[in-house]
Amino acid sequence: MAPRSRKRKAEAAMVAAAEKREKLADSGEGMEEATVVIEHCTSRVYGRNAAALSQALRLEAPELPVKVNPTKPRRGSFEVTLLRPDGSSAELWTGIKKGPPRKLKFPEPQEVVEELKKYLS
Repeated sequence: MAPRSRKRKAEAAMVAAAEKREKLADSGEGMEEATVVIEHCTSRVYGRNAAALSQALRLEAPELPVKVNPTKPRRGSFEVTLLRPDGSSAELWTGIKKGPPRKLKFPEPQEVVEELKKYLS
């Protein structure tokens, strides 16, 4: 006979995942302005580049909120996305399929700022 604790843990994990999805869906529904989301892997190199990029975006468009890793990031990811108020999104940069070398995964902040200007105008 299988131990009961495993089944309970699995059920609790499923309930927690469902609650997390609902919370994320609820937080996106009331969005009244565009938001820039930076998703980056949690390694040190990725964090430094994300910080520099978010600073450049905040200087260029101070009215736009910039969120860094609002959810758990994917392994090896570095993406910048513009979330519009109507629920659609526009990818400003993705470095997932770039590299090696690793430095190709990270954009120059000015490149992303230029892409953002295209989508905002």
